[in-house]
Parts: sequence; structure tokens; C-alpha cells
Amino acid sequence: MKKIVVLTGAGISAESGLKTFRDSDGLWEGYNIEEVATPEAWARNPQLVQDFYNMRRKAVLEAQPNAAHYALARLEEKYDVTIITQNIDDLHERGGATDVVHLHGIITRSQSSKDANRTYPIDGWELKMDEVCELGSPLRAHVVWFGEPVPMIEKAAEICREADLFILVGTSLAVYPAAGLINYVPPNVPKYISTPKSRPYTTIIRLLRSKKKPRRVYQRWWMNYLSLINNVKINEIQKSA
Repeated sequence: MKKIVVLTGAGISAESGLKTFRDSDGLWEGYNIEEVATPEAWARNPQLVQDFYNMRRKAVLEAQPNAAHYALARLEEKYDVTIITQNIDDLHERGGATDVVHLHGIITRSQSSKDANRTYPIDGWELKMDEVCELGSPLRAHVVWFGEPVPMIEKAAEICREADLFILVGTSLAVYPAAGLINYVPPNVPKYISTPKSRPYTTIIRLLRSKKKPRRVYQRWWMNYLSLINNVKINEIQKSA
């Protein structure tokens, strides 16, 4: 069975109504990253950070998987699929995917503010400051902040080495170390991009680049990727998109 590795970013969740990590003005939901997504921000104003992620969690729980999430899940009917996502939502899982690696954590879980390995499910969307772990430290969102290590990056790199086919969707590969994962994919493995803002990479053997809006791209995922995997010529796929 072929091994398909998919790397996804914020663009795939944007179609479900979730705003991308950074808007064009460099802000995330109106906040500077330094105010809400660093260990220093938590130390400075934990209530602000907690409130920020509570609202992001609420938005995630209200959102629904879109055609792209369901299409990726359907690939499992014929292939061994692992999704590596930079997103902190659970839309891949709710769309039916069974093997998802979250590089930057998942917002529907909490973690100890002293030990990141201690994680817990969250009941509902709100995490309160008086909720603590067994160490007595406040719980925070299970999200990797700027300045923190990415604990799943080594596992993700190993998965990329095993790929028979690699798909990139919804990310411009602007955030490291996630952006470097494509370099772990063997050079002879076909690599496909489906995102309007993707950067060209000389290591990519075949490139599917769509200039259309994400909605049109994702609605045609199932047809396009079955065609790709079954070695239909690129120009035929582009004509169908």
C-alpha cells in the first residue's frame, strides 16, 4: 500500500471559517504575536493569553470540516495516509482522518504550564485560570508558542522519509522548522502543491499550482488527487480544475 504524507497549514482551515495564523497586517485576530503566543506573554499577562485561546477554541468548536478535510480522510480507503498539520484545530480528525500529527499542538487540549508532557482534554471551550494540573500549576492551551521547541518535529521528519507521495496544501512554508520537512522527503518521490500562495521549490518534481481561490481548489480535491496518485498527466488535471 502506498504511503501518502500530507503537510497542511492554515489555508485548509480557512475554508471552514477559521482565520489564518497571521493576517496581511502581521496580526493574529488583532493581536501582535508577542502579546499572545510566547512564554513571555504568558508570564506577563496569563489572563489575556488564556482569554485569547479560549476564543480561538470556541471558534474551532463552532467550525466544521470542509471538502478538503473529508477528501483527505477518504484517501485512507485506498492508501496509508499520514497528515502532518501545522494547525491547532481538530478539523482533520472530525473530517475522518485517523493518523494526524499536530506539529504545534491542538487547542482542544490543555497542558501543564510547568510540564508540557502533561496534557488533558478540555470540556467545552473555556479554560479558567483556577484550573491546575497535579503539580499545582495553571493549565494553558496545548499549543506550541514562539520560542518553544516543537516536540513532534523529529517524528514528522521520519514520516516524511517514508513517503511514496507527498502533498502540500494550505501553507506557504513560511514557519520553521515545519517548512524544512519537505527536505526530508526522498528526492525521487513525487511532490504536489495545492495552494495559491505556494513558493516554487526546485526539489519538487511535479508541481500542481492553482491560481484559483481556495474554495474551488478544495472542492475539487478528491477528483484531482485521485488523478495525481493514479499518474494522470498534469496538464489533464489542470484542465479539469
